[in-house]
Amino acid sequence: MIWEKGFKNFDWIFFASALALSAVGIMMIYSTGFAGRTESSLWMRQIAALVIGLAGMFFFSSLDYRFFRKTSSWIYIFSLLLLVGVLLVGQDIRGSRRWFSLGPINFQPAELSKLALIIILAKYFQGKESFLRKFRYVAWSFVYAAIPVGLIMLQSDLGSAIVHLGIWGGVLLVVSIPKRFFLYLLLIFLVASAASWQFVLHDYQKDRLHTFIDPTADPLGRGYNVIQSMVAVGSGGVFGRGLARGLQSQLKFLPERQTDFIFASTVEELGLLGGLLVLLFFGVILFRILRLMKRSSDSFGNYLAAGVFFLFLTQISVNVGMNLGLLPVTGITLPFLSYGGSSLVITFILVGLVQSLSIHSTPVRF
Repeated sequence: MIWEKGFKNFDWIFFASALALSAVGIMMIYSTGFAGRTESSLWMRQIAALVIGLAGMFFFSSLDYRFFRKTSSWIYIFSLLLLVGVLLVGQDIRGSRRWFSLGPINFQPAELSKLALIIILAKYFQGKESFLRKFRYVAWSFVYAAIPVGLIMLQSDLGSAIVHLGIWGGVLLVVSIPKRFFLYLLLIFLVASAASWQFVLHDYQKDRLHTFIDPTADPLGRGYNVIQSMVAVGSGGVFGRGLARGLQSQLKFLPERQTDFIFASTVEELGLLGGLLVLLFFGVILFRILRLMKRSSDSFGNYLAAGVFFLFLTQISVNVGMNLGLLPVTGITLPFLSYGGSSLVITFILVGLVQSLSIHSTPVRF
């Protein structure tokens, strides 16, 4: 147990960075909540989610990460059942069924599915290491990602689908496979993208891609979100307008200012320095995970850490990119900062999973 080891190998820098980002997120949710009465209590819900997330983190830290190798299939199947269930009986919000409504709590199964995918891929790649020079075994690994991605696309949640694909593609970069396989996968990806554009993506999702190319083509319609986000970022200057003084967020010009566009809200109120500080904390988190990957002698643990690393990297890159107008708007939240109980709880459970590797794995010694 973690208590018996006296936190000897607990990564306090990783933990402190995650906690600092969560504090910034709660502060920004509180600050932007002045814009509406219905939003004034969201920061308290986020604190409650943080408490639950911290409890989950310490619990997962206390478990030997090898335990999840034995239970990976059950966790994966359970996550798929939840994804099917939410399509059948989930709460309908703005035409999408992504959440289970549990009284005052909304739970999003797609968040748990990210954790389940990381665990099942780590087990699969460890068990098939001697077979991965055959393309069919690499292709079969995609099935584990394709099933939840398909169910998530039925929820019209392109953002979560992208994160799942980012996890699979990222772990694949760590696994030892012939380089020519990446060319095969690139060709398959191009064909699949063309097919998805024709048969899978909804009109509003296609509009987002058109808006990315030229947001000024429809400034009061499809391009509104991107333009307001860029205005918010630009108006913050070096030091920001100050808490609760951001014009874009306080006057509600900036949509989804506490979820998808919380980075724009942060830069508007805390300025360029505040935005850089947030990115610095993210950089520390990613660096600590990479450091652990290099120290681990267990391929299962190595793939687990890789999955968490690429999950964070995908969400951070896409969210910040769309806030700056560099990438299309896809509805991906920013880890630790964005409002969302399910996201914050699962994010800290992922932190606990990485901490478990730090505590229970045997480092490589030279």
